[in-house]
Amino acid sequence: MKNVLVLCTGNSCRSQIAEGYLRHFAGNKANIYSAGIETHGVNPRAIEIMKRDGIDISHHTSNNVNEYLDIDFDFVITVCDNAKESCPYFPTKAVKLHYNFPDPAKATGTEDEIMEQFRQVREMIRQYTQNFVNENLKTSHAG
Repeated sequence: MKNVLVLCTGNSCRSQIAEGYLRHFAGNKANIYSAGIETHGVNPRAIEIMKRDGIDISHHTSNNVNEYLDIDFDFVITVCDNAKESCPYFPTKAVKLHYNFPDPAKATGTEDEIMEQFRQVREMIRQYTQNFVNENLKTSHAG
């Protein structure tokens, strides 16, 4: 079983969306964790935008990366530049991947405009995580 950590600054939005999709796409092929350099709580709009795609992340918690220092991760995915630059050193063999997704929590405008930005980022993360699972968590069939 692979261990995958998604890292962001506050573990409130992008990393939570990524965790939700990775759990969805990976099923029982991996243990999925998300964390932040800080904890800001799970963003209610992130919960709402995922609900619109049929994935419930309302039970997720905002975790600090230091809570997971004892886990031997196979993959660490940073989803914002700040997390990549500030990420503590993990003494593991983990493959480190990075993609700087826009921060929908910084969106401005009407509620509809803000939610549209959340939707756009959600779709980017959805595609990225689906590709990640297909490329890195395939089950091998001997025979």
